[in-house]
Amino acid sequence: MSALPHSPHALVTGGGRGIGRSIAASLVGAGATVTVLGRNAATLEEAVSAGAAHYAAVADVSDEAALRAAIAAAHARKPIDILIANAGSAESAPFAKSDSALFARMMDVNFMGVVHAVRAVLPGMKDRPYGRIVAIASTAGLKGYAYVSAYTAAKHAVVGLVRSLALEMAGSNVTVNAVCPGFTDTDLVAGSIDNIMKKTGRTREQAIAELAKHNPQGRLITPQEVANTVLWLCSENAGAITGQAIAVAGGEI
Repeated sequence: MSALPHSPHALVTGGGRGIGRSIAASLVGAGATVTVLGRNAATLEEAVSAGAAHYAAVADVSDEAALRAAIAAAHARKPIDILIANAGSAESAPFAKSDSALFARMMDVNFMGVVHAVRAVLPGMKDRPYGRIVAIASTAGLKGYAYVSAYTAAKHAVVGLVRSLALEMAGSNVTVNAVCPGFTDTDLVAGSIDNIMKKTGRTREQAIAELAKHNPQGRLITPQEVANTVLWLCSENAGAITGQAIAVAGGEI
Protein backbone atom coordinates (compact mmCIF):
# COMPACT_ATOMS: atom_id res chain seq x y z
CA MET A 1 0.00 0.00 0.00
CA SER A 2 1.29 3.48 -0.87
CA ALA A 3 2.20 5.39 2.29
CA LEU A 4 1.61 9.12 2.55
CA PRO A 5 3.26 11.24 5.23
CA HIS A 6 0.98 12.08 8.12
CA SER A 7 -2.12 13.92 6.86
CA PRO A 8 -0.69 16.00 3.99
CA HIS A 9 -2.86 18.69 2.40
CA ALA A 10 -3.62 17.94 -1.26
CA LEU A 11 -5.17 20.37 -3.72
CA VAL A 12 -6.82 18.81 -6.77
CA THR A 13 -7.80 21.09 -9.66
CA GLY A 14 -10.76 19.89 -11.68
CA GLY A 15 -11.55 17.82 -8.62
CA GLY A 16 -15.32 17.78 -8.78
CA ARG A 17 -15.77 15.06 -11.38
CA GLY A 18 -14.13 12.36 -13.46
CA ILE A 19 -10.46 11.61 -12.92
CA GLY A 20 -10.03 14.50 -10.50
CA ARG A 21 -12.76 13.30 -8.18
CA SER A 22 -11.37 9.74 -8.20
CA ILE A 23 -7.94 11.11 -7.30
CA ALA A 24 -9.39 13.26 -4.53
CA ALA A 25 -11.32 10.36 -3.03
CA SER A 26 -8.25 8.11 -3.17
CA LEU A 27 -6.15 10.73 -1.39
CA VAL A 28 -8.84 11.09 1.29
CA GLY A 29 -8.80 7.32 1.70
CA ALA A 30 -5.02 7.40 2.17
CA GLY A 31 -5.30 9.96 4.97
CA ALA A 32 -4.79 13.27 3.17
CA THR A 33 -6.73 16.44 3.78
CA VAL A 34 -8.11 17.29 0.33
CA THR A 35 -9.30 20.53 -1.23
CA VAL A 36 -10.98 20.21 -4.62
CA LEU A 37 -10.91 23.21 -6.91
CA GLY A 38 -12.99 23.90 -9.99
CA ARG A 39 -15.49 26.21 -11.66
CA ASN A 40 -18.75 24.56 -10.58
CA ALA A 41 -19.48 25.18 -6.90
CA ALA A 42 -22.39 22.71 -6.78
CA THR A 43 -20.29 19.88 -8.21
CA LEU A 44 -17.47 20.59 -5.78
CA GLU A 45 -19.78 20.78 -2.78
CA GLU A 46 -21.37 17.49 -3.79
CA ALA A 47 -17.90 15.90 -3.79
CA VAL A 48 -17.33 17.24 -0.28
CA SER A 49 -20.75 16.02 0.89
CA ALA A 50 -19.98 12.56 -0.52
CA GLY A 51 -16.71 12.39 1.40
CA ALA A 52 -14.50 12.64 -1.70
CA ALA A 53 -12.88 15.83 -0.33
CA HIS A 54 -12.84 17.98 2.79
CA TYR A 55 -12.97 21.47 1.29
CA ALA A 56 -13.98 23.12 -1.98
CA ALA A 57 -12.53 26.17 -3.73
CA VAL A 58 -14.10 27.84 -6.75
CA ALA A 59 -11.82 29.21 -9.48
CA ASP A 60 -11.09 28.89 -13.19
CA VAL A 61 -7.51 27.65 -13.63
CA SER A 62 -7.08 29.87 -16.68
CA ASP A 63 -7.73 32.95 -14.50
CA GLU A 64 -4.40 33.37 -12.72
CA ALA A 65 -5.58 35.97 -10.21
CA ALA A 66 -8.65 33.98 -9.17
CA LEU A 67 -6.64 30.75 -8.96
CA ARG A 68 -3.94 32.37 -6.84
CA ALA A 69 -6.53 33.75 -4.44
CA ALA A 70 -8.27 30.39 -4.08
CA ILE A 71 -4.98 28.56 -3.53
CA ALA A 72 -3.80 31.16 -1.02
CA ALA A 73 -7.00 30.66 0.98
CA ALA A 74 -6.55 26.87 0.91
CA HIS A 75 -2.90 27.22 1.92
CA ALA A 76 -3.84 29.51 4.81
CA ARG A 77 -6.17 26.81 6.09
CA LYS A 78 -3.35 24.27 5.95
CA PRO A 79 -0.06 24.38 4.00
CA ILE A 80 -0.31 22.54 0.68
CA ASP A 81 1.96 19.50 0.31
CA ILE A 82 0.45 17.96 -2.83
CA LEU A 83 -0.76 19.57 -6.05
CA ILE A 84 -2.69 17.50 -8.55
CA ALA A 85 -3.00 19.71 -11.64
CA ASN A 86 -5.85 17.86 -13.27
CA ALA A 87 -8.21 20.48 -14.73
CA GLY A 88 -8.46 20.26 -18.49
CA SER A 89 -10.62 20.63 -21.56
CA ALA A 90 -10.63 19.02 -24.99
CA GLU A 91 -11.93 20.38 -28.29
CA SER A 92 -11.60 18.59 -31.60
CA ALA A 93 -11.37 20.01 -35.12
CA PRO A 94 -9.27 19.43 -38.23
CA PHE A 95 -6.12 21.57 -38.13
CA ALA A 96 -7.38 23.65 -41.07
CA LYS A 97 -10.42 24.61 -39.00
CA SER A 98 -8.52 25.10 -35.74
CA ASP A 99 -8.24 28.87 -35.43
CA SER A 100 -6.01 30.87 -33.10
CA ALA A 101 -8.81 31.16 -30.55
CA LEU A 102 -9.12 27.37 -30.29
CA PHE A 103 -5.37 27.02 -29.76
CA ALA A 104 -5.47 29.77 -27.14
CA ARG A 105 -8.33 28.07 -25.26
CA MET A 106 -6.54 24.74 -25.20
CA MET A 107 -3.27 26.29 -24.05
CA ASP A 108 -4.96 28.48 -21.42
CA VAL A 109 -6.75 25.62 -19.69
CA ASN A 110 -4.52 22.61 -20.30
CA PHE A 111 -1.08 24.22 -20.06
CA MET A 112 -1.27 27.66 -18.47
CA GLY A 113 -3.71 26.28 -15.91
CA VAL A 114 -0.92 23.95 -14.76
CA VAL A 115 1.63 26.77 -14.83
CA HIS A 116 -0.59 29.06 -12.75
CA ALA A 117 -1.28 26.36 -10.16
CA VAL A 118 2.37 25.35 -9.82
CA ARG A 119 3.50 28.97 -9.51
CA ALA A 120 0.95 29.46 -6.73
CA VAL A 121 1.89 26.43 -4.61
CA LEU A 122 5.63 26.08 -5.18
CA PRO A 123 6.97 28.89 -2.94
CA GLY A 124 5.23 27.38 0.09
CA MET A 125 5.99 23.79 -0.88
CA LYS A 126 9.68 23.74 -1.78
CA ASP A 127 10.94 24.50 1.72
CA ARG A 128 8.72 21.91 3.37
CA PRO A 129 9.99 18.38 4.14
CA TYR A 130 7.75 16.79 1.49
CA GLY A 131 6.12 17.95 -1.70
CA ARG A 132 4.45 16.33 -4.68
CA ILE A 133 3.34 17.90 -7.95
CA VAL A 134 1.49 15.64 -10.38
CA ALA A 135 0.11 16.99 -13.65
CA ILE A 136 -2.56 14.95 -15.36
CA ALA A 137 -1.50 15.12 -18.98
CA SER A 138 -2.61 12.54 -21.55
CA THR A 139 -1.23 10.05 -24.01
CA ALA A 140 -1.74 13.08 -26.29
CA GLY A 141 1.27 14.52 -24.46
CA LEU A 142 3.37 11.60 -25.67
CA LYS A 143 2.11 11.00 -29.21
CA GLY A 144 -0.13 12.59 -31.82
CA TYR A 145 -3.82 12.13 -32.53
CA ALA A 146 -5.65 13.44 -35.55
CA TYR A 147 -8.17 16.28 -35.17
CA VAL A 148 -6.95 17.41 -31.74
CA SER A 149 -3.77 19.28 -32.67
CA ALA A 150 -4.35 22.13 -30.22
CA TYR A 151 -5.12 19.81 -27.31
CA THR A 152 -2.16 17.59 -28.19
CA ALA A 153 0.21 20.55 -28.38
CA ALA A 154 -0.95 21.76 -24.96
CA LYS A 155 -0.46 18.34 -23.37
CA HIS A 156 3.01 18.04 -24.92
CA ALA A 157 3.77 21.39 -23.29
CA VAL A 158 2.68 20.01 -19.91
CA VAL A 159 5.06 17.07 -20.23
CA GLY A 160 7.91 19.40 -21.19
CA LEU A 161 7.19 21.62 -18.19
CA VAL A 162 7.22 18.62 -15.86
CA ARG A 163 10.56 17.38 -17.15
CA SER A 164 12.21 20.79 -16.80
CA LEU A 165 10.72 21.66 -13.42
CA ALA A 166 11.70 18.27 -11.99
CA LEU A 167 15.35 19.08 -12.69
CA GLU A 168 15.04 22.47 -11.00
CA MET A 169 13.44 20.86 -7.95
CA ALA A 170 15.78 17.87 -7.76
CA GLY A 171 17.72 19.41 -4.88
CA SER A 172 14.56 19.81 -2.81
CA ASN A 173 12.02 17.38 -1.40
CA VAL A 174 9.55 18.16 -4.21
CA THR A 175 9.01 15.67 -7.02
CA VAL A 176 7.30 16.64 -10.26
CA ASN A 177 5.66 14.08 -12.53
CA ALA A 178 2.98 13.68 -15.17
CA VAL A 179 0.42 10.92 -15.49
CA CYS A 180 -0.73 10.36 -19.06
CA PRO A 181 -4.01 8.46 -19.29
CA GLY A 182 -5.30 7.00 -22.51
CA PHE A 183 -8.99 7.38 -23.34
CA THR A 184 -10.68 7.18 -19.94
CA ASP A 185 -14.29 6.48 -19.03
CA THR A 186 -15.25 10.02 -17.95
CA ASP A 187 -17.80 12.63 -18.98
CA LEU A 188 -15.04 14.38 -20.97
CA VAL A 189 -14.64 11.28 -23.13
CA ALA A 190 -18.43 10.91 -23.21
CA GLY A 191 -18.44 14.22 -25.06
CA SER A 192 -16.01 12.79 -27.61
CA ILE A 193 -18.24 9.76 -28.00
CA ASP A 194 -21.26 11.99 -28.63
CA ASN A 195 -19.23 13.95 -31.18
CA ILE A 196 -18.27 10.77 -33.04
CA MET A 197 -21.90 9.64 -33.09
CA LYS A 198 -23.06 13.01 -34.38
CA LYS A 199 -20.46 13.31 -37.12
CA THR A 200 -20.34 9.69 -38.30
CA GLY A 201 -23.78 8.24 -37.53
CA ARG A 202 -22.20 5.43 -35.53
CA THR A 203 -23.91 3.86 -32.53
CA ARG A 204 -22.64 4.57 -29.02
CA GLU A 205 -21.05 1.10 -28.87
CA GLN A 206 -19.29 1.73 -32.19
CA ALA A 207 -18.10 5.15 -31.02
CA ILE A 208 -16.69 3.68 -27.79
CA ALA A 209 -14.96 0.99 -29.83
CA GLU A 210 -13.41 3.71 -32.02
CA LEU A 211 -11.72 5.19 -28.94
CA ALA A 212 -10.98 1.87 -27.23
CA LYS A 213 -9.13 0.58 -30.29
CA HIS A 214 -6.17 2.77 -29.36
CA ASN A 215 -5.72 0.67 -26.21
CA PRO A 216 -4.18 -2.76 -26.92
CA GLN A 217 -6.33 -4.10 -24.07
CA GLY A 218 -9.36 -3.03 -26.10
CA ARG A 219 -11.07 -0.94 -23.43
CA LEU A 220 -11.31 2.47 -21.84
CA ILE A 221 -9.15 3.21 -18.82
CA THR A 222 -11.03 3.71 -15.54
CA PRO A 223 -10.57 6.88 -13.45
CA GLN A 224 -9.58 4.71 -10.49
CA GLU A 225 -6.66 3.25 -12.45
CA VAL A 226 -5.37 6.77 -12.99
CA ALA A 227 -5.94 7.62 -9.32
CA ASN A 228 -3.98 4.56 -8.20
CA THR A 229 -0.96 5.75 -10.18
CA VAL A 230 -1.23 9.26 -8.77
CA LEU A 231 -1.51 7.92 -5.23
CA TRP A 232 1.72 5.97 -5.67
CA LEU A 233 3.55 9.03 -7.01
CA CYS A 234 2.38 10.97 -3.96
CA SER A 235 3.66 8.35 -1.57
CA GLU A 236 6.94 8.45 0.32
CA ASN A 237 7.88 5.28 -1.56
CA ALA A 238 8.12 7.26 -4.83
CA GLY A 239 10.64 9.82 -3.59
CA ALA A 240 13.13 8.93 -6.36
CA ILE A 241 10.52 9.19 -9.13
CA THR A 242 10.60 12.63 -10.70
CA GLY A 243 10.51 14.11 -14.19
CA GLN A 244 8.51 11.15 -15.48
CA ALA A 245 5.50 11.00 -17.80
CA ILE A 246 3.80 7.74 -16.91
CA ALA A 247 1.31 6.36 -19.42
CA VAL A 248 -1.77 4.63 -18.01
CA ALA A 249 -3.01 3.32 -21.32
CA GLY A 250 -3.04 -0.47 -21.51
CA GLY A 251 0.17 -0.63 -23.54
CA GLU A 252 -0.70 2.02 -26.13
CA ILE A 253 2.64 3.70 -25.40
